[in-house]
Amino acid sequence: MRYTVFALCMFISTLLMAQDFEKERVKFDPARKPADDLKTAVVQAKENHKKIILDIGGEWCPWCHRIDEFILSHKELKEFIDKNFIVVKVNYSKENKNEEFLANYPKVPGFPHIFVLDSTGKLIHSQDTGKLEKEQSYDADKFMKFLKKAHLARKPY
Repeated sequence: MRYTVFALCMFISTLLMAQDFEKERVKFDPARKPADDLKTAVVQAKENHKKIILDIGGEWCPWCHRIDEFILSHKELKEFIDKNFIVVKVNYSKENKNEEFLANYPKVPGFPHIFVLDSTGKLIHSQDTGKLEKEQSYDADKFMKFLKKAHLARKPY
């Protein structure tokens, strides 16, 4: 009986942690207007001396979820992003491909994809996230190296 109660408590705590993660993870929303979100991000980036990350993907994309989970589970990466970047999620799905918005950037070869912009909204870098992968996840060292380079960049690379 004691083990059953313990197992039940563990199960419930796991569910609660999963719910907390879902509250923290920002979802891709086909109804959002990325041009408006970018305008807001530019204002915030200028005020806070940050760069902008455009995170391109969709709720249909398992690797898009994986990258979010990876960042949330790596405190150092999450803190570095929060301190140095404004993140804008840009939905790409059958409901809304945001083609007009994405036409302003290089072609996206796969999802998720990251564009790094300066505080004025000018493109600095287009990042294939496949190059940051390790097995069925991402590599924390590669990811941090990419973020630090993007943070320090003053011109496109």
